[in-house]
Amino acid sequence: MTKQGVSRCAAVLGILLGTMGFAHADDETGVAVIHTWVKVGRKTCMADHYHSGNGDGATRLLATRHAIQSWADFTAWEYGSSWGHYWLAISKKMTCERTGSWSCFLEARPCRRY
Repeated sequence: MTKQGVSRCAAVLGILLGTMGFAHADDETGVAVIHTWVKVGRKTCMADHYHSGNGDGATRLLATRHAIQSWADFTAWEYGSSWGHYWLAISKKMTCERTGSWSCFLEARPCRRY
């Protein structure tokens, strides 16, 4: 199934379950409701659910960028683009190591702006 097909299925499920009543969350999939949320300042964040990302690169900077992009892409695919901003995430942890090239692994709790 394509990414678009999965998103549509999740959105339909969300509508059927009454979870898609967000006026400003048109592309939210409805899947985020399976997790507990907490308010952190002006953000809504997953209370205890982490997503991870991995990245490799010739430099630490490239590996870091790829890990962040990996995290953001999967998070946005699963919950919708409003959740897929790494800069909004909390409880960030990243480890990087060099074995010829660089590899980075990160974990963070997804948040959205509202």
